[in-house]
Amino acid sequence: MSPSERQGWMGLLARAPSGRLAALMPDLPDHDLLRAPEVGAVMVRGRTGATGAPFNLGEMTVTRCSLRLADGTVGHAWVQGRDKGHARRAALVDALMQGPGAGQTRATVLDPLAAEEAARRATRAAKAAATKVEFFTLVRGEDQ
Repeated sequence: MSPSERQGWMGLLARAPSGRLAALMPDLPDHDLLRAPEVGAVMVRGRTGATGAPFNLGEMTVTRCSLRLADGTVGHAWVQGRDKGHARRAALVDALMQGPGAGQTRATVLDPLAAEEAARRATRAAKAAATKVEFFTLVRGEDQ
């Protein structure tokens, strides 16, 4: 497992709708909470022109959770909002993806979430494309 792979599934879990994650993972495996889900805030930073000097944009509410599975694998999650169940399930999936059952977890949880996210993005892109306006300039006689 590379760091970028883990970043990928953690990002997917954080962006996933909470209800959909709960539907894909109704039964939670045995685990011990290292850090119970707790709500807090983080500072969101931006950059002028995407490359300029950083500035503080504002605060965002997040919920974080850390837990340990029975086999000792540790999982972490940070999700936007105040949904403690979402943070717990995301941390569980993170821990399960680091163990021997990663393939099954990917097939039952991550792959459906990734497909649904891709469909949402395609729908949003299609709606945006429908409003696209093409501008062109006609050559007028006095311009020659």
